[in-house]
Amino acid sequence: MNTIRTILIALVLSISLSQAALAEEMTVDINTASAEQLAEALDGVGPAKAEAIVAYRDANGEFEHIDELVNVRGIGLRTLESNRERIEVSGEAGER
Repeated sequence: MNTIRTILIALVLSISLSQAALAEEMTVDINTASAEQLAEALDGVGPAKAEAIVAYRDANGEFEHIDELVNVRGIGLRTLESNRERIEVSGEAGER
């Protein structure tokens, strides 16, 4: 029984670690993504903040740089920095 338990624990841990790795590799274009895509890809951004990003984009036009996200209510420097590697801005060819 202990062997089966150990195998199950190892399996659960490996699945959770692979999920975390996939989440870190996921990127999202803040100029084209839906609120659902933003909430899924960005750490610390739930449905309400994701809707705020889309609303800001609709009201002010496309983002020209990632740092403009701090202009969205509810998105601070900490959220921006923890997601910087996941965020893309269309037309920004690798600039971060």
